[in-house]
Amino acid sequence: MKVYLKDGNIATKNLNPGTSVYGEELIQEDVEYRIWNPRRSKLAAAILNGLENMEILDTSKVLYLGASTGTTVSHISDIATAGRIYAVEFSPTTAKKLVQLSRQRPNIAPILGDATKPKEYLNIVEKVDLVYCDVAQPTQTELFMKNMKLFLKDDGIGMITIKARSIDVVQKPKKIFKQEEKKLIEKGFKIIDKVKLEPYEKDHIALVVEKNF
Repeated sequence: MKVYLKDGNIATKNLNPGTSVYGEELIQEDVEYRIWNPRRSKLAAAILNGLENMEILDTSKVLYLGASTGTTVSHISDIATAGRIYAVEFSPTTAKKLVQLSRQRPNIAPILGDATKPKEYLNIVEKVDLVYCDVAQPTQTELFMKNMKLFLKDDGIGMITIKARSIDVVQKPKKIFKQEEKKLIEKGFKIIDKVKLEPYEKDHIALVVEKNF
């Protein structure tokens, strides 16, 4: 994964020089870099906390669930320069910002859709190398698995960022994480990496999984 260290921060090479996406700092050297803020991006938080077994190549095809306004999507766009990011977002208002972003970054394909109903965008999305899920809701693990089964290549991987408080506000996060891991394993997925996201995100964990069937 082409991520760079700049002034003590991680950064990606700007696919669209001269333009920041969410007010991030731009660093001008031989090429332009965008500082990747771990408090605005759970993937950045996971990388800083030691994420392994997760590769995004310049040709990677990515299905991103819960794309929001495109903060993390834009950094993946910097990395997968010759690939494609299918960015699914449920909110029409938020999706408008994704559409604007895709005009500046042709490797982003915005999709206004419901990640719990992946068959609705089955005719739009091809098989992908990575399914990335950042959807904070009680059924986040179930919708992640649905999308993995439909769209993930046999040798692909998935990554889900689990927000404990979106699943249960009473149970201890540690118990919830174990419960969600168990769901994945029972459905035939293998967990190949796990990273907690503190201090950047409270009560969150990132799981990297692959097919085991």
